Amino acid sequence: MRARFSAHKTKNVDFVVATYHPSCDAEAERSSIADSINSNWTKLKVTGTESGTNEHEGFVSFEAYLEEDGFEYCLAERSRFLFEDEQWYYIDGELDDSIPPRPLTTQALKVGRNDPCVCGSGKKYKKCCG
Repeated sequence: MRARFSAHKTKNVDFVVATYHPSCDAEAERSSIADSINSNWTKLKVTGTESGTNEHEGFVSFEAYLEEDGFEYCLAERSRFLFEDEQWYYIDGELDDSIPPRPLTTQALKVGRNDPCVCGSGKKYKKCCG
């Protein structure tokens, strides 16, 4: 799961396509996979793992965040992976679309009078830019 997220961050379409299970025919979806990779993915939070019905099946629940047009979106999914030929393959997932987009906000920087100046001069803020 983390490797697939890293591939999205580094825009490695080949890796994402290669880690889909062969039954998914990901090569036919290469252009839509490339579109999703071009999103501004910011962080991944794995929220759980489970064993499947046998030793060759596993589930990973996660939240992947992306920023777009001043909003932070969360893709929450419970992904199913199959282990074949010494490799885990993504096969499908169940989306949780209950997490609404949030506007991105920035907090104002609060500088105390005796703190080092934000300009990097090494002087106290009150003696420099304050």
